[in-house]
Amino acid sequence: MEETVLEEPICEEAILAEEIPEVKPAAMVNKNGVKAEAATASGGVASGGVASGGGGAASGFSGTKIFTWFMVLALLGVWSSVAVVWLDLVDYDNVIGKLSAYDADGDGDFDVEDAKVLLDQSPGEVASKKNRTKGVKERPVSLVQKEAKEESAVEEQTEPIVKKVIQTTEGTEEEGQLPPNPSQEQQAPEGESPDAVGTPAKSEDATEESFEGKLAVEAGSFEAEAAVQVEERNAEDQPEDMLKYKAKKKKPKLLNTFEKTIKAEIDAAEKLRKKGKVEEAVRAFDTLVQQYPQSPRCRYGKALAEDDLAEKMRSNDMLQKALSTYKEASELPNATPDLIKATLKKRAERQQFLGRMRGALATLEKLVQIFPEDMALKNDLGVAHLLIGDNKSAKRVYEEVLAIAPSNGFAKVHYGFILKSENKIAESIPFLRDGLESGDPGTDDGRFYFHLGDALQRMGDDSAYKWYERGHQRGHFASVWQRSLYNVDGLKAQPWWTPKDTGYMDLIKTLERNWRTIRDEALSVMDKTTGLFVPEEENLREKGEWGQFTLWQQGKKAGEACHSVPKTCGLLERYPEATGCKRGQIKFSVMQPGTHVWPHTGPTNCRLRMHLGLVIPKTGCKIRCTNDTRAWEEGKVLIFDDSFEHEVWQDADSYRLIFIVDVWHPELTQYQRQTLSPI
Repeated sequence: MEETVLEEPICEEAILAEEIPEVKPAAMVNKNGVKAEAATASGGVASGGVASGGGGAASGFSGTKIFTWFMVLALLGVWSSVAVVWLDLVDYDNVIGKLSAYDADGDGDFDVEDAKVLLDQSPGEVASKKNRTKGVKERPVSLVQKEAKEESAVEEQTEPIVKKVIQTTEGTEEEGQLPPNPSQEQQAPEGESPDAVGTPAKSEDATEESFEGKLAVEAGSFEAEAAVQVEERNAEDQPEDMLKYKAKKKKPKLLNTFEKTIKAEIDAAEKLRKKGKVEEAVRAFDTLVQQYPQSPRCRYGKALAEDDLAEKMRSNDMLQKALSTYKEASELPNATPDLIKATLKKRAERQQFLGRMRGALATLEKLVQIFPEDMALKNDLGVAHLLIGDNKSAKRVYEEVLAIAPSNGFAKVHYGFILKSENKIAESIPFLRDGLESGDPGTDDGRFYFHLGDALQRMGDDSAYKWYERGHQRGHFASVWQRSLYNVDGLKAQPWWTPKDTGYMDLIKTLERNWRTIRDEALSVMDKTTGLFVPEEENLREKGEWGQFTLWQQGKKAGEACHSVPKTCGLLERYPEATGCKRGQIKFSVMQPGTHVWPHTGPTNCRLRMHLGLVIPKTGCKIRCTNDTRAWEEGKVLIFDDSFEHEVWQDADSYRLIFIVDVWHPELTQYQRQTLSPI
């Protein structure tokens, strides 16, 4: 015990000796006739120093006397410590127990060796060593080995989440997506919103907050907590791969050399725009453009501000002005590659918003010429071709992408989609399936689940419903049966409806009372030479012949069709729930014997479909909706929700003729009926 206490003054003296250059004064004699150095060596100062203390004070303190007093006080401290311990004045074990938190080498006290450890190692490593050493002293060897194994397991568990974080941080910058589900760029250009119109741009801080929130979602798992702890370690203690985790994603370089000298002015104008003061931002950037007409960044900032102002004003004219400014910015000399890319991408996006698909296509073609190695831009170009109905060109683009990047999921799902539209069902399946399984940005789209399941069904593969279920779990389908993609949430959903359920009793009674009139007009135009009935063009038939004659489409009359069946159209004019249904049709449908219609679903849950039987063979004609199969009757109306899976067979000996009337879902409000987009 005494050795432990006595080490402390010796330790301090050693430290002082290291820090202060050694000075050896001449030997001095004190009043007792003893040389100071000799007295110190023999320990005589302890007994003589106290007696001579008063005289020393009276005559002033010399260097030797100060040192003498220092030693006196130190030795008093030693004897006090011994007295305290031996007389149990203090709970020594409790004190040492608290000090053991700093016991790095595990020898039961805090000494020079502990200090060395603390100076040489980081706190995290000391704590780890402390715990391991403490375990060796206080636990059996078998338990220590068990702890070591558990610690190794913890490190193995931490590694996957760390790798996951690194992969998230280093993910692809940009991926395209079909317009109804616009993609969000991993890192938007400075101040630019990657979201749909009306969505404010996310700041860098918001991005970091979201990342932390992602870890918080996994709050019960050790891996998430470990990832946070690893991030907080000092960079010098981290392995090289962990430094990647801390590194922020590279921001686009939008400023050229000159613009860096006026960055403060640009930032001031940009700050106005980000705060929503778009009118002031437009004026500020306009001033900068006049002052620095050759600055691409100033002009790009002006375009963004004009774009924001167009959104605020709901003005297409202002948006057109922004489009022109975007173009000017991209064509100025000394524009950085990142600025050119950001500017033209934004321009193409806004052109598509205005419905100028060919203009957007031209902009994207220019982008691909400038950045031929950017597969995301090629993918966007393929989508632009699809939007104007040029599947052939889109197919060529995706073939080019897959030749360079065969695992590109975005290109795969779109290429599979094109193959299926060409009725190459078997060929489309692996591309759709592999693309969805890739999980690449832009692949998680209901349309691809829809078409993969449909292709599998047509090949007789029951795994179709596995993909429908996955699409449902991903939120794309209301259920495995109800797979429409353009929906209003909360509407009553059931496959079959009664006239009373719909609330359209007057319309249904009118149809059933006048079914013969409607039938006769339909028969009068069934002559193939008139060309009024056209083959079904939606690729829904496995086999057979199916013709249709449309009277209303998307809430509007179809050309001069009503001139041929004036009585039928006259009957319907009084029912806006049918003629004004912008998401439906009114048409005659004739199906010849030997026809089979694949299982399929309609595009929206916003309508119900009425079938009025006009000419129905006695046997062989039936329709299935979900798992309930029914048959038509002449003069009677069948009502079902075609957003649910349905299938048709015509195995009779003669044709089947029905009249199809789509009506708004009865639970839609008048406002919704007026504002929903046509389908």
